[in-house]
Amino acid sequence: MRILHTSDWHLTKPIGRRDRTDEFEAVLDEVVTIAASEMVDVVVHSGDLFDRAIPSPEALRLALDALVRLADGGRRPTVVVAGNHDSPRLFEALAPVLRPLGVHLVGDLRAPSDGGALVLETASGTCVVCCVPFVTQGRVVDFMDDPGRAYGTYADRMQAIIRPHHAFAEEHRSDAVTLLVAHFMVGGVKVRGGYGPTGMKELTIGEAFAVTEAAVNHDFSYAALGHIHLPQPIPGPVTGQYAGSLLQLDFGESGEEKRVVVVEAEPNRPAVARSVPLVAGRRLLQLRGSWEELEVRTDVDDAWLDVTVITDGPPSPQTVDGWRNRLPRAVRLQAEYPTEEPTEAAVISGRRIDDLYGEYHRTVWGEPDAEHMDLVRDVLTEAEA
Repeated sequence: MRILHTSDWHLTKPIGRRDRTDEFEAVLDEVVTIAASEMVDVVVHSGDLFDRAIPSPEALRLALDALVRLADGGRRPTVVVAGNHDSPRLFEALAPVLRPLGVHLVGDLRAPSDGGALVLETASGTCVVCCVPFVTQGRVVDFMDDPGRAYGTYADRMQAIIRPHHAFAEEHRSDAVTLLVAHFMVGGVKVRGGYGPTGMKELTIGEAFAVTEAAVNHDFSYAALGHIHLPQPIPGPVTGQYAGSLLQLDFGESGEEKRVVVVEAEPNRPAVARSVPLVAGRRLLQLRGSWEELEVRTDVDDAWLDVTVITDGPPSPQTVDGWRNRLPRAVRLQAEYPTEEPTEAAVISGRRIDDLYGEYHRTVWGEPDAEHMDLVRDVLTEAEA
């Protein structure tokens, strides 16, 4: 049996205030083409279909169109679990409409016997898909408790949530390919590729709220995980992968090679996974240097740019306009020059404003909801543009 694993589409996340709909359309076409050319039997998506709980009409259109094309009239069952950016209620509302088309959306956490595991018949045999959507810390952790106990509680509770899926997979492993499709972080995973800060939410990716390797073991032919945007194998002796995000979504992902994973599997044996590169979408580049060094570069014209120009002092508005004319795809363009006193930005270097605000809100008011943080990020994007 051949499976295509994709994840973390984040439709239609902009870069700064720049729209990327054309890039998302192109890369989704590429994924559909790969599914057809590789003759896959099943497609699994491990969460964060959208970038926010209430997606835009354009994001909804792109998602439904791509999922229906992937399912190919039900000949290629397609399963999607909700990630931390998705709305479980929206998934559950759309599920009955899409199921006859071969698209299975799983928004709510359920026991395997109550719809949490799907038994799908394909051209190459039976496939059992155990689904674990994103589980918020608030559902399993008392944030007023001692931090050390809270961290341990999350890992223990997640292991308890996944345990029935292991048992269900064990029952079927002799005559079916068994998959775990889930959205969480396994301890030891590499979050960043070393290219700069990432836009992922710090609370939900911190090592503190990670699932241990013991929660994902060899009961499954393959574990398809989402939540981490950097493509990589799952840490430890587990046959599985983080497929990674569909595009380079922020400058923390610049330099990362994006992909889908094609998996060869058969019952009662570990699967074999290989990467299929994705080439659609513009690169994200971070540039830093004098203007004389930057203006002669020839590799920047079709990339989104984060530019820092090193100068002797504050540039004039006319100078900045000249920079923008030369680098029209600069999402952020700033000058760096000596100052007498350290700035507040230097004191909080490496921390995103939305992360700092989230930390403040959790300390004073408790965990902010997703819509609240989406609004904070929108205001931040407007201010940075």
